[in-house]
Formats: sequence, structure tokens, C-alpha cells
Amino acid sequence: MRVIRSLVTVVDDDESVRESLPDLLRQFGFAVQAFSSAEEFLASDDLSRTGCLILDIAMPGMTGPELHQELKNRRQEIPIVFITGYGDESIRPRVLKQGAAECLFKPFSEAALLEALNTALRVN
Repeated sequence: MRVIRSLVTVVDDDESVRESLPDLLRQFGFAVQAFSSAEEFLASDDLSRTGCLILDIAMPGMTGPELHQELKNRRQEIPIVFITGYGDESIRPRVLKQGAAECLFKPFSEAALLEALNTALRVN
């Protein structure tokens, strides 16, 4: 049995991602919560318990980068792994420069996701 290391929160407007990604993360040994919007996450009790945020870049309402900025404004230091289905390569260096731990392009491999989470959580 794997030890649950931290709460990983998934924020993505794509229902299929919110259903499949938490299952995979639980297999890796993480506790997981999923939200369909940045606003829903901000209103939740899980904000203070989140050890790492897997965050979609393009969402209706508040975007991933806007949520990242809001968390900075609130002094909430949560490591972020951005995910995106858009192939715009210029987004990755931009979000990394703003402090994201990683930025993965969908579809990404299980190994790439686990490596990104380990980087974000500083776990080996």
C-alpha cells in the first residue's frame, strides 16, 4: 500500500479530465479533489489543504493563470502544475517564469505527470 503524501487538487473544466485524472493520481498514492472551475476551488475548504494544484490553463471564467495570480495575491503558496490542450508552445516558458512548477501539454504520459508532481512537491 502506498502512503498518501499530499492532497492534489485538479481544476479543469473538462469533465473527462476531472474523472480520469483523479483515478490515476490515487493510484500514485495521492489524496485528490477535483473542481470544474477556479471559482469553485477558491470557495472550497480544500484551498488550505492543497499541497499541489493541477490546473488547466484555458477555462471559462477565471483562467488558470488568473487563478495562479489570485493565489499569489492571497499569499497562498501552492505549487502548480499547469496542463493544457492548446499547442501554443509560448505558454510554457511564460507560466514557468511566473512560478509554476511545470506545464504539460495534453495528452501527457503518466511518467511525465508523476515527474511534474514530484518536482512540485519536492518528493523523490
